Amino acid sequence: MSSRFGKINYNWYNFLIIMLWLTLQLGLTLAGVYSIGNDSLPPKILVYGIAPTLITIMLFFLLRKGRDFISGLSILDLTIIHVVRIPVELVLYLLFVYKAVPKLMTFEGRNLDVLMGIISILVVYLLAKGKINKSWLIAWNIIGLLFLFNIVGSALLSAPSPLQKLAFDQPNVAIFYFPFSWLPTFVVPVVLFSHLAALQKLLKNKS
Repeated sequence: MSSRFGKINYNWYNFLIIMLWLTLQLGLTLAGVYSIGNDSLPPKILVYGIAPTLITIMLFFLLRKGRDFISGLSILDLTIIHVVRIPVELVLYLLFVYKAVPKLMTFEGRNLDVLMGIISILVVYLLAKGKINKSWLIAWNIIGLLFLFNIVGSALLSAPSPLQKLAFDQPNVAIFYFPFSWLPTFVVPVVLFSHLAALQKLLKNKS
């Protein structure tokens, strides 16, 4: 009974941390921290929004409690997360229509991440039925990481900052405003973590 009670408390603890992080990003965005003074190097959204999530992900894999948390996750749950890529890509397309992101960040440009969202539905089904082997899951997660790195790189290089190299005619300004600032500071890190955690579990498990 005590272990179950501890697990419930731990889940609420994680939920509270996530809510605090989202609230912090909301405050920074509404205060104009990201949208004002885009000439800083490194970009402020990278310092205050993205870097902390990358450090947190790193700690999950380095610390014992973090590894214990990952070991308690299922491959099925980690795969279901990727379905979120479908609505994200639809949002990016609408942002392109309203000239808030460049075309290269959409499925009409160089971003094919929506395919990972669609295929994830099939992968979830096959996992639930036990009809997909480990090699295919490893390959799917690696390809998913490559797709993710592609869109993240395009987003950073097309955002107004000293790092901008792309899309000067229609830059990526959406990530500086709420709620779209949650994309690089929360949604993308969660997707990244789910891929890395799944790969660690798959490579560690010999069955």
